[in-house]
Amino acid sequence: MRSAHVVVRPALIVLLAAALTAIASAHTAEIKVLSTIGVKTAVEELTPYFERRTGHRLAITFGAADVLKRQIEAGEMFDVAILTSAVADDLIKQGKLVAASRTNIARGGIGVAVRAGAPKPDIGTVDALKRAVLEAPSVTYAKEGGSGIYFAGLLERLGIAEAVRAKTKLGEGHVAELVARGEADMAVQLITELTSVRGVELVGPLPAEVQSYIVLVGGVGSRARDVATAREFLQFLTSPASARVFTAKGLEAGPGI
Repeated sequence: MRSAHVVVRPALIVLLAAALTAIASAHTAEIKVLSTIGVKTAVEELTPYFERRTGHRLAITFGAADVLKRQIEAGEMFDVAILTSAVADDLIKQGKLVAASRTNIARGGIGVAVRAGAPKPDIGTVDALKRAVLEAPSVTYAKEGGSGIYFAGLLERLGIAEAVRAKTKLGEGHVAELVARGEADMAVQLITELTSVRGVELVGPLPAEVQSYIVLVGGVGSRARDVATAREFLQFLTSPASARVFTAKGLEAGPGI
């Protein structure tokens, strides 16, 4: 008995290829992510892994949490936002983020950095930190964002806000870049943001008594175009493999944060 031979015409091959491409495209998506710079280095490292594993693409905009909040309130479209917990919770109240999607991603402590090669001041105690800030020729911290707001309040609590005001250079983004360029002598920000800047060295974290941990939270936008893919990305960020990357960048991640 002769075996049957199927002849596939070139035109049919073209149609089949087009159909397969259409099917593949239907299962891929580009999601827009608005993210605080607090997780920038970790998210940048994780992005290609997510894209290769899922076939989806990420379009990410990084910025200070408060700046991103204003953009969201003004109507900017997005699928996923990664923000400080206070900002995320306020946006949930406004109906801009889906409450059920709220996901703790990581948390980070605040630290102090100086220019590479410069003497490192003692900040091991609250009194030592106070003295170091007063003796520094100039100090920079973010004018917006969780760490900057906290440090401004800490200066008030320590009773040195007025003494430091004249030599303070409020920055945007990674304020340690001002130190690296010689425009400031001491930077205070999330440790992971300080260590991502070349030309500076971490002095250490704030003393435990005055340390503040900034929790970074992810959520799905209430007008997200692809809710399923947005949730998939948040799940990826909380996986054990992703947690190891966050930890390597100086953040704490995992169920205990």
